Amino acid sequence: MKTAHAPLLAGSIHAEKRSTDAAASIQATARTAGLLYLLLIPLGIFGMLYIPHTLFVEGDTAATVRHIVANEALFRASILTALVTQVVQVFVVFYLFKVLEPAGRGAALLMVVLILLGVPIAMLNELNHIAVWALLDSDVELVTLFLRLHHAGIVIAQIFWGLWLVPMGYLVFRSGFLPRVIGGLLVVAGCGYVTDSALFFLAPGFGITFSEFTFLGELLITFWLLIRGVDVEAWKVAAAPPYAIR
Repeated sequence: MKTAHAPLLAGSIHAEKRSTDAAASIQATARTAGLLYLLLIPLGIFGMLYIPHTLFVEGDTAATVRHIVANEALFRASILTALVTQVVQVFVVFYLFKVLEPAGRGAALLMVVLILLGVPIAMLNELNHIAVWALLDSDVELVTLFLRLHHAGIVIAQIFWGLWLVPMGYLVFRSGFLPRVIGGLLVVAGCGYVTDSALFFLAPGFGITFSEFTFLGELLITFWLLIRGVDVEAWKVAAAPPYAIR
């Protein structure tokens, strides 16, 4: 009898080990996604808040040029930071795809496509800042033009920074292994970015930046993935072929 039950016992142990390994793997993936997303926060604060506040004087290109000349290394660092941010974004969406795919492969692929459309736009947009750097001792009017083009480039890339959050929020909302409220807040965050981009072209003097108030979902998903990860049992149910959400 012991001999007859040995293969069944071995199979059960092997299946349990596979299940344990899968749980550890998806939690590691979720926490890696959270860690990379967290890295975007200081990069964004440096590039989108600190640099403009330190170097740029609204409506005064000459003063802006003087600040850039006096802090040229800082300006060059801002270009590098913008490029690094986009590289990190690629890895963020890679790991998020692995986490969220069971909630809907089509929406997960759309999420990847949307953010990857924004990455080259944002990276190529840094050519405008490189042009500013090259023209510091030259024509102030050209510097003004390239600074304005850089700002417009950010606004265009921001469309995709918003759009990718919509399928991401949808996936989180219906996943069953992440809090639904975070999914809803991610959709709100995405709408905030897209609204800001639309207002830039339709009502440039509007004066309100909605994304400054709608970013909570991104903060929550970052720290939830980093600290809590996913509900592993619910993730395994979603990922299992007979029950996979599509």
